[in-house]
Order: sequence, then structure tokens, then C-alpha cells
Amino acid sequence: MKYFSLIIAFLLFSCGKKEDVLLPKSNVTIVKDVQDHSPIYIFFKVEGKDTIADLNRKSAIISTNWIFNIDKRLPLKLVMPQIIKLQDKKRNEKMHQNEESENYYSYADSVGKNLAFLPFTKVFYKLEIANNRSQLYFKKNGMIHYSGRKAYDFPKSNLKPFLDSLIINPKAQITFSYDKNMSYGDYIQSKILVKNIIDKKIPFVFINEEQEFVF
Repeated sequence: MKYFSLIIAFLLFSCGKKEDVLLPKSNVTIVKDVQDHSPIYIFFKVEGKDTIADLNRKSAIISTNWIFNIDKRLPLKLVMPQIIKLQDKKRNEKMHQNEESENYYSYADSVGKNLAFLPFTKVFYKLEIANNRSQLYFKKNGMIHYSGRKAYDFPKSNLKPFLDSLIINPKAQITFSYDKNMSYGDYIQSKILVKNIIDKKIPFVFINEEQEFVF
């Protein structure tokens, strides 16, 4: 518990002034330790009636692993343009590029009481409607909309049984899309759910993990 508290304190004060980053929470750890890393922060700020995603990447070194510490209250529509811009910068860097470096989202494992990390280096984000026939759209209200031969909604908690029952053309694929008004915290929880399912090798379904749509 003491170790967990020290980690959170580091996030709060690491930029030289007190700015809170409320991290998403989950009950599992995907990656527990990342070496040779640089922190990137996206803070939640309010100016008047406007919510702002305030980026601080002063400590980001291109050749290192990047850890994105993002406030869970921010909507995806404010977070994703920043992430896309930073990913492009790192991918297009020629002089100091390290092909082995990764990008991770940070979150708090509420059970293990540790900081945990979710890799997303290979994901290409698109801020547009997916043109794939078979897709799962994670909605802000916690439901998932399936578009395929039929279109219907089901609770996020039923995702694994749904995929277990789904049989499609092996050459076809399912893409994942997310509501741009969803909070970043809900997005991370959804991604962890998806990763845990995919890692168990769902039969008969090819899932495109390298492309996500936000609209």
C-alpha cells in the first residue's frame, strides 16, 4: 500500500507543481514494470465552461518507452488528437528513433495496489466512422453496439460470451470503435477487457487490434 501511495504522489508532483492526474482503475495488471521510460502527462483543466486536455511532454525522450499518464475524467474527443499527434511524432522521428521503444497507458491496479501499464504502440487511431461491416462500438452508456448481419446492443459485461458465440468468415474481421464522448477512464477499462478476451484466442473471429476508430 505504501508503494502504491508513493507512485501516485510521483504523478501528482512530478511536473514541478501540484497538478492532479486522476488515473483510470482496473482490477488486473497487464504490464507491471516498464524500464527506460519517459512520462507524458495530460491534465484535466476547466477554463470557464470549457474542459481542456492540458498536455505536458517536456520530459519525453524519443528513444525511450513513453508512459502516458492521462486524467480519467477527460473525454476521448479531447485526448485522442493529442495521442495521435505524439504517436506520429515518434513514428516519424529518424535521427533518435528506437524501434524497440513502446508506448503505454498508465492506470492503477486497485487490487494489486500498484501502477500498471497497457501497451498501445501498434494501434493506429482514426477519428472517423469505421467503414468495416463487422464492428463493435463501445458507447458512453456502457453498452456495446454490434454492426454485422444484425445490429443490436448488449452490455459490455457480455462481450466475451458474444464473441464466443460469433462465427464469421475467417477472412473477415471485427474492428473496435469508441464513442468520442466516452471518458478516458471508461476507454481504458474497455481496452483492458478486450485485451483479456483477445489473449484467450477467441475462435473463428479475427479481431483487428491495430486500428481503432473514435467518433
